[in-house]
Amino acid sequence: MRSFTTELGKSALGILIWFVVLALILLVVGFLIHKVPLTAGSGIPQVEAEVAETIQAPWLRILPTKFVEGVLCSFGGLSLGREGPSIQIGGMAAKLVSKLTRTNRGEERILITCGAASGMAAAFHAPFTGVMFALEEIHKVFSAPVIVSVMVASVMSDLLSSILMGDHLVLSLTFIADLPPSAYISVAILGVIAGLLGALHNAGMFKMQDLFDRITWVKPYAKLIPAFLMSGIAAFTIPQLLCGGDAIIQLLERGYVTPINVLVVLLIGKYLLTAICFGSGAPGGTLLPLVVMGALIGSIYGICVTDVTAIPSVYVVNYTVLGVASLFAGVVRAPITGIVLAFELTGSLDSLLAASLVSIIAYVTSDLIGVDAFYEHLLGRIDISESNQTEKNLEEEQRGVFHRHVVGAGSKAEGRLIKELVLPEHMLIVMITRSGKELVPQGNTRLKALDQLLVLEDAEFEIEQEQMIKEICMPSLEETSSVTPT
Repeated sequence: MRSFTTELGKSALGILIWFVVLALILLVVGFLIHKVPLTAGSGIPQVEAEVAETIQAPWLRILPTKFVEGVLCSFGGLSLGREGPSIQIGGMAAKLVSKLTRTNRGEERILITCGAASGMAAAFHAPFTGVMFALEEIHKVFSAPVIVSVMVASVMSDLLSSILMGDHLVLSLTFIADLPPSAYISVAILGVIAGLLGALHNAGMFKMQDLFDRITWVKPYAKLIPAFLMSGIAAFTIPQLLCGGDAIIQLLERGYVTPINVLVVLLIGKYLLTAICFGSGAPGGTLLPLVVMGALIGSIYGICVTDVTAIPSVYVVNYTVLGVASLFAGVVRAPITGIVLAFELTGSLDSLLAASLVSIIAYVTSDLIGVDAFYEHLLGRIDISESNQTEKNLEEEQRGVFHRHVVGAGSKAEGRLIKELVLPEHMLIVMITRSGKELVPQGNTRLKALDQLLVLEDAEFEIEQEQMIKEICMPSLEETSSVTPT
């Protein structure tokens, strides 16, 4: 696309033609969003809402619509990534499989999580990042059936995409050597900086979204105008800012030849353009721009550190990767995914200790500031009352569904008799697995920490019942008044 706009930029007529093309793309994308509102934005919060059963998305309309929107927005150069559409398309494709195979609702949610992991793995060529993102951010439950299913789906997705499109990583960096222990103070400082910037990133994005929500005339077309207009201007001024940021990645992969002032301009420009595109509700992801911004922050910080300390400049690449991991942890609040992402970007376990340290510090710093985690905030903003956002599942029978829960240490359930638990109506504990042995639950059975409960719930009230049983089994850091076994 950049080569195309470069040729058009040689004449005023060519520039005019490009803005006419952008206007046509805007009209098509706006029409599609109007018809299928759930395709607006990245699509990741919509998949989270689907797994949480907050919504029932019309997968038949979302699949082709999101694909067309993603292609058009990418061709238009909007500062958005491909991973959001990939995750939503993967989730909806999994829902299609669920309908064809007539799985129950619990299995359907696992399948949607698998589809989301597949989309993430295909977008980044990072299968384990796809696994951790799906578990840590979307499903939020670590159990053997879920982990195995998600891993198989993610690895197969990465394998197929590698066969079809090659196996080049989104950001391929190679460590010359691991950071020396004396440099870990600078790593901790980077974690604090990334945590602060992560909170600032989220606050700015949310404010931009609020600003765009004030545009109420000719929705959604009017909201898209600033995004396409600024992308058109960037195409002929700073083309490196376009799309997910592939051109910036190419600069960073060259090493230390890019001046620091250029990196700062690219960082500020990338954030502003991404914020405008995100706030407009244009279909596209924000994770790839986030990775690019994290790499820029790490590179700028690494250049500063190596200039003022005795740390050799060959370690700038280390800080580049740590910038990605730390900003990811500060923005998404998924530190484990950030650590795994750093490993897959380099293919080296040498970064594991430094990435763990910087991600945890960034996560804690960002969380202490009190700004919402990125996707949790977006999940709360989904308007399920909007037309075409939900579909009626009248064909589904109301039936019982099974879920597994683990009794957490310090939870309300630990140390209590089953008959003492205040369980929702129509909920039944049918099996207890303790130390590998299965126990038939009775009223006088006393629950212990790490007991695995197989619970039968009423499908009609599944969401409410799931919330109640989670509160009962959830581990607590506070002292509880658990009953002492006699």
